[in-house]
Amino acid sequence: MMTRRQRIIKLLEERDYSPSELVLGLELRGRGAKKTVLEDLKAIQRTLKREGKVLLIKPAECRKCGFVFRPEINIPSRCPKCRSEWIEEPRFKIEAR
Repeated sequence: MMTRRQRIIKLLEERDYSPSELVLGLELRGRGAKKTVLEDLKAIQRTLKREGKVLLIKPAECRKCGFVFRPEINIPSRCPKCRSEWIEEPRFKIEAR
């Protein structure tokens, strides 16, 4: 039986995922599911450094004005440029260095 973080690593080695897609793929439930996935991604990022792998981050982007956020493990709630809440979530993928 694999842990949740091991399952996330396996998924991210295959292709890129948004936090929402990971929640669905892992069949997580509850209000804090996205927050749990984001915390797991932060821990996974630290672990990967020791294994010679890297967590690639495609940054979140505002769907209204196109503003691109910093590449980080976070889901912004509002665009600082136009104040829109229509935000495309960041995407994550694991690759070997």
